[in-house]
Amino acid sequence: MKSNFIQRGGLWVIFQGVLLGVVVLCGIWFRGTWNGPAFTLVGIFFLLVSALCGVLGAAALGRNLTPFPRPAPNSTFVCQGIYGLIRHPLYTAVFCAAMGWSIVWGSVPSLAAALLLGPFFDRKARQEERWLRTQFSGYADYERRVRRFIPWVY
Repeated sequence: MKSNFIQRGGLWVIFQGVLLGVVVLCGIWFRGTWNGPAFTLVGIFFLLVSALCGVLGAAALGRNLTPFPRPAPNSTFVCQGIYGLIRHPLYTAVFCAAMGWSIVWGSVPSLAAALLLGPFFDRKARQEERWLRTQFSGYADYERRVRRFIPWVY
């Protein structure tokens, strides 16, 4: 059981959970360092983008949804819906949620931890994409057509 957890990318999941825990706790413990209506609106915007990407991403994946970056052997290649715009909408959702949370709480330490999720998700996505290229023959072509996190940008 433990080796399957590691093989599916369980350490990525643990580290992501730790980072998210730091974002949440720092938002609560160090709130109000900076705030104002403009920051609140920016934070809410990030939270709305998060909700949109998260709901559309989870719906498109359906039974393929898993916390692990390595796809299950019986999973199918999903490239429709939001996956036609970005390859990793769930990572975008989590990143935007962390940013929104930090900004709404006005917490510099929380924002710093949220920003660490950017390079973390980039590395995690690159590893996941290696696994996806191995499992799905059309994935390399999909990578050339669809951006990783932000439609038409990156």
